[in-house]
Amino acid sequence: MSKKTRKKSPSKPSRKPLKAAAKTAGRATLKTSKTVSVKKSSSKVAAAAKTTPTPVLSEGQTAPPFDLPRDGGQRISLRDYAGRKLVLFFYPRADTPGCTMEAIDFSRLGKEFAAAEADVVGASADSAKKQESFRNKHQLHIPLISDEQQEMLKAYGVWGEKSMYGRKFLGIIRTTVLVDPNGKIARVWRNVKVEGHAEEVLAAVRSL
Repeated sequence: MSKKTRKKSPSKPSRKPLKAAAKTAGRATLKTSKTVSVKKSSSKVAAAAKTTPTPVLSEGQTAPPFDLPRDGGQRISLRDYAGRKLVLFFYPRADTPGCTMEAIDFSRLGKEFAAAEADVVGASADSAKKQESFRNKHQLHIPLISDEQQEMLKAYGVWGEKSMYGRKFLGIIRTTVLVDPNGKIARVWRNVKVEGHAEEVLAAVRSL
């Protein structure tokens, strides 16, 4: 009696490679969605920065009020200079070459500004502690105020988009504002070139 040949049932394909492929695809999709989400978020931030109008101060306009900490732990407000001429110079970052030169120049001419019945104050987004270190390191004789929240900087129109080495970012546009004794904007210098600037401002103060 011949033996019957048993037919082998076809083996079922393993699901492990399919599961692994599905997991890999899922991770790739998740990674892609996260990348797209981050790109969209970055685009929104960039778009918001571009579409948010920066106020531009004009001569004759009332100077925006401020009350901020300064080097040494005290505070300074616009009210402190009522009835006096006030020079506000806004610099991008404490203790960098251009900002140091500018601060030294204004400090060097401090007595001349005082003789013209004017006070000089520097301002940046640096912390009050960093401002103090900056002032002590270079023996500056002018107060330096700290606006870490950029409220004053934006009010005076000096916080905006900048470009360096092909990279765009938000920061302080080097600017100087002269406020008259009545609290009105007398003069604004934008995109300041440091060399000779303090002398130019002093001349404007003397003619006011």
